[in-house]
Amino acid sequence: MILVTGATGNIGSTLVRELRESGAGPLRALTRDTSRTVFPAGTEAVAGDLGRPDSLKGALEGVRSLFLVPGIGPDTEIIGAARSAGVEHVVLVSSITVQTHPHLGPAQENLTVERLLKDSGMTWTILRPTQFASNALWWAASIRERETVRVPYADSGLPTIHPADIASVARAALTEGGHRGRTYALTGPERITARQQVAAIATVLGRDVPLVGISRAEAHRTMAAFLGDEAADAVLDVTGGDLNDELLAVRDTAPRIIGAPARTFRQWVAENAAAFG
Repeated sequence: MILVTGATGNIGSTLVRELRESGAGPLRALTRDTSRTVFPAGTEAVAGDLGRPDSLKGALEGVRSLFLVPGIGPDTEIIGAARSAGVEHVVLVSSITVQTHPHLGPAQENLTVERLLKDSGMTWTILRPTQFASNALWWAASIRERETVRVPYADSGLPTIHPADIASVARAALTEGGHRGRTYALTGPERITARQQVAAIATVLGRDVPLVGISRAEAHRTMAAFLGDEAADAVLDVTGGDLNDELLAVRDTAPRIIGAPARTFRQWVAENAAAFG
């Protein structure tokens, strides 16, 4: 039995579909409200909330492998609940910033969860992806309203990853041998700047999408209102303010594990064009 948490999210929804299509064994998908979510046929939808680990008992019963996105609830208690339920293997989504920017608060939080998992007695696979292509949804409202996209570091490029590639690596780690005890840094196939991302969106939409560069200070004011000061600084550091070779490196890890070329940012845009109007 495999349990996918975050089953309606960018990674989890694709992972559930891939597991079902690959013929994986019994599969459960965790959601807060089973009446409002439709999963592929053969998937058992189970109610539970990572914010309340006491609600996970039924979902974890009989589970041997778990896909976990941290930071949604008290990770110490969640990992403890999985261990107590007899879970044998956990695939954890962490962040590449654990190795590229270990001094930042969010990276330290991810590293803490990685250590909790390694010390739990369960086997593990840790995924450390770079910037998600889906982060472009930050601009969706502006683009739908035909407003100018305002971004800092418009010409700094990271090897942005399609969330489906993270899901595909997770599927392999959950169903194939050779991945236990491994940590994988995951990137997309090429560096792509914010300016190039907006241009790709414009091409798919078939209309102009204006962009203007803004200062870090202005971007920080906007981000801090949603994320808080520390998280806003961390995001700005890893999107242009404090780049290093480790963060900029394009890695072939995902395509090697998946056995197919890494998905491009343009592909993600084409699949999600409706979000931009």
